[in-house]
Amino acid sequence: MAESFGADAERYDRARPGYPAALVERIAAASPGPAVLDVGCGTGIAARQFQAADCRVLGVDPDVRMAGVARQSGVQVEVAAFEAWDPAGRAFDAVIAGQAWHWVDPVAGAAKAARVLRPGGRLAVFWNAFQPPPSLGEAFAEVYRQVMPDAPNLWAGPILGAYLMMCSKAAGGIRQAGAVGGPEQWRFGWERPCTRGQWLEQVPTFGGHTRLPPAKLEDLLAGIGAAIDAVGGSFTMRYTTVVVTAARIASLDPA
Repeated sequence: MAESFGADAERYDRARPGYPAALVERIAAASPGPAVLDVGCGTGIAARQFQAADCRVLGVDPDVRMAGVARQSGVQVEVAAFEAWDPAGRAFDAVIAGQAWHWVDPVAGAAKAARVLRPGGRLAVFWNAFQPPPSLGEAFAEVYRQVMPDAPNLWAGPILGAYLMMCSKAAGGIRQAGAVGGPEQWRFGWERPCTRGQWLEQVPTFGGHTRLPPAKLEDLLAGIGAAIDAVGGSFTMRYTTVVVTAARIASLDPA
């Protein structure tokens, strides 16, 4: 599934939201320099934000299609899974991963990040947890129950909880790797106005949705669209960007 997102990489790049400027600023300020490695960079959504903040960004992604879109927007990308990627002696001031660290082995990933980080360099992995207005979330959950009754229904409970579980797993991997300091968690709350068309453009980019039969995806989008129409054709999506971060231990000898 990690490599399924490239099936429509251009849509992914158009539809997926970026990250709050405060997050980018805080990571950049907490890092010893401007060299950033973006793990699972996808189409370069986070990478471009860090470039705009005067960082030098190298992306790593396993999907050549996603990497191609990132390169078109000026992001340098090397195609590989992070665990197998060869840093070739390069060092970085920050290793970041937006919406991607759950595809990386949490222990091996943290250990490799530490090996490529300069002393005091920062590992920061983050996710956008979204939450629609309660009534709309309940309507989305009902659509998924009808169209995909055998699939996990993200909308059936507090969505933030699922992302906090990812954070917990990432933090556990950092502790087990032992090459960086104790993990911290940051949160950033923000909102994004969303029209019916904008949300329906984004839905097919969700994990697993790219592999749905076309007829089932059509039914899903029709149900979601009707739910949005029922609340006036637009809504405000509330986001909490959750971050797990730690600094490399200064005394660690690079491998």
